Amino acid sequence: MPFALPEGLAPEVYPLAWLVGSWRGEGVIEYPGIRTTQFVQDLVFDHDGGPYLRFESTLRVRSAATADGEGDGESDEPDTVWSTETGYWRMSSERPEGMPDGKHSIEVLLTDASGRLSLFLGMVGNGRIDLATDFVARTSTAAEVTAAKRLYGLVEGRLMWVEELAAFGHPLGSYASAELDRQ
Repeated sequence: MPFALPEGLAPEVYPLAWLVGSWRGEGVIEYPGIRTTQFVQDLVFDHDGGPYLRFESTLRVRSAATADGEGDGESDEPDTVWSTETGYWRMSSERPEGMPDGKHSIEVLLTDASGRLSLFLGMVGNGRIDLATDFVARTSTAAEVTAAKRLYGLVEGRLMWVEELAAFGHPLGSYASAELDRQ
């Protein structure tokens, strides 16, 4: 199926055009000190014609009662928000020395409702995005996250991602992953 650029998309973000739209799927959180947790994610990349994409992500898990089989059994839909993020994805005008042909620099600014702001830098090309935090700021009540890496990839029409975190005194390690379908 041929790919068409979204109408009104700024040329600066053409390398990210394949992300534009709504995505939904399932994933898992598994990290030291956190019980292994299944989630459903709703993810939206959209634009208003500016030289960036807007990003919004919501992860939902089942409430403890539903997960333990004590719920009313009416819905399989997760009902507790685990996390939300909003932000902007921008192409960088700088090209670091040694960046492979066919790759482009990217800057990602994300805010998390739990009190964290992260600046990711990385590269995009050939249906793959590699990101690593350059800066993490948090409020006094936010979880102690000191670094993160993310990998996004388009695999057979599905958006797959994985995130590593350095948090709660642990070194950088696997935190969450998901497989999403375009809605």
